[in-house]
Amino acid sequence: MKLSLRPIPPALLLAFAGTFAHAQPAASMAPQPQLDLERATLQAGRQKISVQLARTPQQRQTGLMHRRSMPQQEGMLFVFDQPGVQCFWMKNTLLPLTAAFVDDDGTIVNLANMQPQTETPHCSAKPVRYVLEMNQGWFKRHKVTPGMQLKWLQTQPAAAAGTRQ
Repeated sequence: MKLSLRPIPPALLLAFAGTFAHAQPAASMAPQPQLDLERATLQAGRQKISVQLARTPQQRQTGLMHRRSMPQQEGMLFVFDQPGVQCFWMKNTLLPLTAAFVDDDGTIVNLANMQPQTETPHCSAKPVRYVLEMNQGWFKRHKVTPGMQLKWLQTQPAAAAGTRQ
């Protein structure tokens, strides 16, 4: 049997070259947490909290997914355009969290403890515009309960926020 070798057409070579040129190592393809969002400082009781602000649909959808750790005085504040019954789950979220569902005036409506890597919905007891996620146990430890008000102290642009983990 005789093999005949034919030249590979240039268009096919270009197609393969483009595929390999964009290939990334598996480690860099792993989902990454969002660490570069705009930040704000809130006050809950006597406690000051540094929060990342999740304002866009994409930022809210990603939330705290893929985070392996979060400092105790930090969290994420989800900001919605209009009040509504907000429901959260923990798909791809590695940390146990507590969600505080917060009214327009900053009043905590209800709290929900959420377990990592679950799709159980946790919803606000009434329409809210904000949801604050903190490490599980933070609200209990600091005696922050439904009916208390959060105060907005300052906002820091994303560029100045740094990349904390």
